[in-house]
Amino acid sequence: MRQEQRFAHYDRDLGIEAYHLGGVVQKFPNHFHEYYVIGFIEGGRRHLWCKNREYDTAPGDLILFNPRDNHYCAPVNGEVLDYRAVNIPPAVMRRAAQEITGRDEAPYFTQNVAFQSDAAPAVGALYDAILRGAPELEKQEAFFYLLEQVLAEYAGPFEQAALPEQSAEIRALCAYMDEHYAENLTLDDLLAMTHFGKSYLLRLFARQVGVSPYRYLQTVRLDRAGRLLEQGVPPIEAAGLTGFSDQSHFTHYFKEFIGLTPKQYQKIFTEQNS
Repeated sequence: MRQEQRFAHYDRDLGIEAYHLGGVVQKFPNHFHEYYVIGFIEGGRRHLWCKNREYDTAPGDLILFNPRDNHYCAPVNGEVLDYRAVNIPPAVMRRAAQEITGRDEAPYFTQNVAFQSDAAPAVGALYDAILRGAPELEKQEAFFYLLEQVLAEYAGPFEQAALPEQSAEIRALCAYMDEHYAENLTLDDLLAMTHFGKSYLLRLFARQVGVSPYRYLQTVRLDRAGRLLEQGVPPIEAAGLTGFSDQSHFTHYFKEFIGLTPKQYQKIFTEQNS
């Protein structure tokens, strides 16, 4: 059986992460990220769900996620996944997009899958440049060549995106969980902020946000925990500070959602700091 490869590298010159999963059969649950993702399938077919749409992806397909695009995927017929991607923080993306377009506005990917895209090799070129520690100029060129092509073909202004509308109550619940993620929140805590019944709240939240309230809370916790890991906070402390009951649960969820263990993720930052 082919050995799994899970690798991530943080490039301080560009301020982005390069990410590789090889030989992986793992399913990924419904979740979202706070950053942009530009990736491509090198091997293995996957069934992808994103924002209530379904896709059958194959080698050569480009994958594009905006911040908070909920998505999940599973292998087709047990095929192993080979996948490379770059994760781009919103601030980095906005600055780069302004350099390319001349407009100070956040871009929005208008499609999540570009089948057999000729931009896929540009992702691999950027990933390879980061992985081998290429000179900064070479990495910058690879980064801007990729973004220039992707923004021209698959993006528009974020302000003009046809995003699902959220009611004031749902926005308030999201804001509350964004702030109180480390607490032991219950459904009753959320209900107290609305006039909804339990069943209606769960259905409405999932329809408007794309994930359930608990999955939303999990994703926020994992994002905050990731930031602590980047700063060198030990995983056991990061787990406690972000509301996980113990380190075992934290490790399980982190690998399930991110594809790496907390220690593997932290290593890409602590190695460079040392």
